[in-house]
Formats: sequence, structure tokens, C-alpha cells
Amino acid sequence: MKKPSMKKSILALSAVTVLTVPLLSADIPTAFAAATSTKSTVAESKAQKAVSAKADTPKNVILFIGDGMGEASRNAIRLATVGKSGLLEMDKMPITGLVSTSSGDNLVTDSAAAATAIATGVKTYNGAIGMDLNKKTVTTIMELAKKAGMSTGVVTTSQVTDATGAAFGAHVEKRSAQSEIAKQYLEKSKLDVILGGGEDFWYPAGTPGKHPDAPAEDPEEASKGTQGNLVEQAKKLGYSYVTDQAEMKAAKGSKLLGLFANEEMFQAHNKLGNSYNPTVSLPDMTAKAIDVLSKNKKGFFLMVEEEGTDEMAHDNEGELTIKAGQQLDKAVKVAKDYAKAHPDTLVLVTADHETGGLAIEGEDAEDESGEGVSKEDGPFTVKGSDEKFYIDWTTGGHTSVDVALTAMGPGSSQFSGNYPNTAIHDKLVKLLQLKK
Repeated sequence: MKKPSMKKSILALSAVTVLTVPLLSADIPTAFAAATSTKSTVAESKAQKAVSAKADTPKNVILFIGDGMGEASRNAIRLATVGKSGLLEMDKMPITGLVSTSSGDNLVTDSAAAATAIATGVKTYNGAIGMDLNKKTVTTIMELAKKAGMSTGVVTTSQVTDATGAAFGAHVEKRSAQSEIAKQYLEKSKLDVILGGGEDFWYPAGTPGKHPDAPAEDPEEASKGTQGNLVEQAKKLGYSYVTDQAEMKAAKGSKLLGLFANEEMFQAHNKLGNSYNPTVSLPDMTAKAIDVLSKNKKGFFLMVEEEGTDEMAHDNEGELTIKAGQQLDKAVKVAKDYAKAHPDTLVLVTADHETGGLAIEGEDAEDESGEGVSKEDGPFTVKGSDEKFYIDWTTGGHTSVDVALTAMGPGSSQFSGNYPNTAIHDKLVKLLQLKK
């Protein structure tokens, strides 16, 4: 009889040992418990991650853009509104980030390229709306949200078809094509809520709407649409059309178009003088938009813009820049109150760029404007004190300085740190789990 080899004997012994030791061991329950515990820990970890992921997934997003509102602008608004020790509503948010703003073809962006970067995650040339550097259409986050079943809306004190709002719902090579932008809102992106100014671009020339042509405050305003009567088209598509505060308040339904002025909802660059006096306030428009959009159980995406912080800064009007910023802050309060009652809502406040090269100086600062270096504006009172401050304007245009972003709600922690404006889009797409 052939004897087994030493190698086979060792293997056989090893097999017996592996099988025998656990059977004879008194620690069988302990070993089983350890294995079960490991599996349980892994399962719990996966469950916790799932819960955490769900907690970081917002159902609703409200994005505020203070056009031209750099960090110094926010500081001037804060000093005039709540004083040195106070905080604006937009600052009383747990997360802060810093956003760079350059466009794809220029160190200094315009609103069109900046809003396109935020809305699409793509850098482009100044003046482009929803287009890349090669003038090819790029999908906006509102289009993705609509595809996912969410409701979408644009609210602004500018024309609703002006650059910032347009970049979220249209695609044109030049931002000046405002009637085409309006038409795309209705036919392509199908925004659910559109509130702001700019009635002139919804009616053809010679067909004045509710707001008469050549008003006393600006005789140059008049209907100038190029795509037919878009207000009538909107009505046929199921939009409730409103033109003042009372009509807006009474409006029902899930689709709302409100045009409250011929062009911007204030007067800027006006030969007769500037003023900031919207007939329907930004806080009220924001509240109405949330009321309409929140009826959708699948959630909503709302962009709210204050244009006055940009236009008044272009004219180096410190008082009116601050006034517009205060209205923006009140609108932020409306959104924050909604988010506190609906914790699945993410609220973001940022700017597209800085305007005016604004700097804040004390009472004893020298006035360099006589040397052609800068223009002093003020004095302004620091709220709650006898102190004064001045605004020192260094340009009538945009600058390339970074802008602040503050955030609260599910997923807000993703917005801390420094990043380009395109990252806002990327982070939101990931948080909302939108499919391109």
C-alpha cells in the first residue's frame, strides 16, 4: 500500500484542525456574536450614511443673487441697517463661502456670463446666455430641475428677461435678445413663476400693455417686443397674468406671470434722477413665488435677484444701493422663515460679481476725488450710533474681486471654502441628484 506524502498528511491534519477546533471550542457563541456584530456595524453604517445622504438632499432650493453686491456692499448695507455689532439676515447663516467670478473670456465678468456659470456650470463669454464659449447651448439647472418634476421660478426687480434671470431659463448668443428670452421661458424652459419688470419686451411695438408707453418718469420706455404678443400666449398656456400688488395677491393656480413695470422696477441712469421704489416689493414677490411653487410635492427651484444693488452702484449711488440691499435682506428673511418651517429647503445668498469698486471709509478719511482717483459718497449713519461712514467708489463698472456666499439648510455645508462660480451649479446638481 502506498503511503501518503508528507504534504498530503499536513494538509489533511490542517483540514481536521480547522473543522475540529470550533466544534470543541467553548467560544462558539462569542465568535458568532463577533461576526454578527461586524455585520450589524456595517449595516448600521450604511443605514447612517443613507440617513445622512437623505438629510443632505434638499427638496427645495431658493437662490438669491444680489447683482453687483460685493462683500463691501454687504458691509455697507449691514452698517446702515443693523450697525457694527449686528448681522443682516443674509449673514445670519451658518455657512460661508468665497466665490470667484471671472468669465470665460475676461477677468471681469458681466451678469450674463456670471449667471450662466452659476446656472450651467460652464464658463462663457460676456454677454452670453446659456451658451458656452463656442456658442453652443448648455443645459441650465432649472431645466434639469423641471425634468426631475420640480417647479421653477425667477423673481427679480429688473426685467424678468434681463441677464441674471435669463441665464436660468434661456439660450441666446446675446443678452439683448430679451423677447426671444421671454418666448423661451414659455415654450422651452417652461418656468412656472415669472415675476418682475420688463413688460416692454412681451408686447410688440405700438401695443402698450398695462404700463403705458413713454411714462413721465422715463419717456423713452415703450413696448419693443419682437416675438408677437407674448402675454396673450402666456395666458393661452395657462399662466395667470398680473400687473400689480392686488392682482398678484389674488392670483391662483400653479403658473404665474407678473410684469410690474415697463423695464426695471426702479429708475436708474435716468436723466430725471434715480429712484428705488418698486410698486411690488421684492419680499412680496418672493413670498408669492414660494406660495405658488411650494404646492409641488416634488419640490421647487427659485432664483431671486435684486438688480438695484448693481444699477445704483453703476451710478455710484450709495444711498440707493443700500436701500436696494435692505429690500434684498427682507426677501431673504421671507425665505429663511419658510425654510425654518420646511427644513428640507436650502437657502443660498450670493452675488454674480462686484460693482463700483466700493470701499468703506471712516469720517476722517481724506477725499481723494479732487485728484481724479475716486468718488466719495456720504456720509451715512452707522445704525444705533452717532458714527458716520463714507463709501468710496473707484469705478462705475464691475470688478473682479471675489463675492461672498452664505447658506443654510440641507447640504449647505458643501458651500464652505473657496471655489469658482461654476461650482455652485455642480454642487446643486449633486445635492438635488439631478440627471443630465
